Amino acid sequence: MSDYESDDSDVQDFKDLDMIFELGRLEQQEQEEAERVHHRNYIYRERVEAEARLMADYFGPRPKYPDYYFRLRYRMSRKLFLDIVSGIENYIETYHPLSPHFDFFRVRPDATGIPGFSVIMKCTSAIRQLAYGVTPDSLDEYLQMGSHCARDCLDFFTMCVIELFMPKYLRKPDFNDIQKLYTAHNNIHGFPGMLGSIDCMHWEWRNCPKAWHGQFGRGDKKYPTILLEAVASYDLWIWHAFFGVAGANNDLTVLNNSPLFDDLLDGIDPVAPFECNGVTFEKGYYLADDMAFPTWASFVKSFTVASSEKNVLYKRKQEGARKDIERAFGVLQGRWRIISQPTRAWTINKLRRVMHTCIILHNMILEDQKYALTEFDEDVYILSPTKNILDIGFSATCDIRRKKDKELHDKNTHPKLQRNIIEHLWQQHQQEH
Repeated sequence: MSDYESDDSDVQDFKDLDMIFELGRLEQQEQEEAERVHHRNYIYRERVEAEARLMADYFGPRPKYPDYYFRLRYRMSRKLFLDIVSGIENYIETYHPLSPHFDFFRVRPDATGIPGFSVIMKCTSAIRQLAYGVTPDSLDEYLQMGSHCARDCLDFFTMCVIELFMPKYLRKPDFNDIQKLYTAHNNIHGFPGMLGSIDCMHWEWRNCPKAWHGQFGRGDKKYPTILLEAVASYDLWIWHAFFGVAGANNDLTVLNNSPLFDDLLDGIDPVAPFECNGVTFEKGYYLADDMAFPTWASFVKSFTVASSEKNVLYKRKQEGARKDIERAFGVLQGRWRIISQPTRAWTINKLRRVMHTCIILHNMILEDQKYALTEFDEDVYILSPTKNILDIGFSATCDIRRKKDKELHDKNTHPKLQRNIIEHLWQQHQQEH
């Protein structure tokens, strides 16, 4: 072999080595690029098996857990929960096209033909989140439901409950309801003409945007808060709920934005007079805190310092009866743990829907347990009429509102009503002793 042939073979060997190194480098680059790209991991969730397990545990002919455990974990009876499920299912079958929140509860098969989550599964997920205040992914192991789906279950469930049950269970009292409230509060507390007690409650907002901390923050709270204004009767039924006002506001500022007296100012509220100590008054009243609420005709407040025996009796009776709203807040937060801890939602609308849903379910449970003082009669109940400005004229509407506003803010009516209630309670006290 000549020298030229040996040199050619060496050059070829070097070219082959360069090619091998180049291929190795390209393979390494492809491997690094593949490692940088994170592919979605598919998790097979056994939805059918999870539903069968749930039905065997709570909804079968002979469920594993008795009624006590169902009420403990669902916060309501099995019958009431199934009534809510049936209400959603009947709406889906009756109305078309469906709104997005009802369409979410339709049972559809996926691409492989496996049926999706049933209405009972989705309602169970929403109720568990309301009752225990847990994160959505905590239900994955038992219900085999991902966090995104569980979060949608809660959001759409609140929309369905508000649309279906709010007209009945968060209604304004009609004439029959007012008469029953008058009788019950007079017999229990000794206050004739009492509609309920009014107060406000704070709900801490952990994920409040930084730009809103100034209007929702308070010095005595760790997180920013949102205020709930509510009216409750002796049976803990919540008749009025106004939620979404900045927590830095006081009770008076919230009252000025509240729709509590809208019907009264429009002149369409039920006319239900009552008699106290021989004097007739046209409208009922609410028991209110002495320091937080103004001296209006529709509020009955206590004394800061009682100077006589009659005033001491009145102060004790008024403050004792006003505990109805405090008890209602305690039961509401104890039953639905989601509103007793700082919320993780980002928008006020979601928080408002959650709060209203908890109040509606609270009232539904009271009715189911036969604790409610009043009953809803669809044949007798008439919705409050709406007043058309075009029918009576804008000027007449403004005159009515000015007149009613003057009556509401009349400072002479409050002490007159307070004096008559004091005399009424004192007469009752003397008759009992």
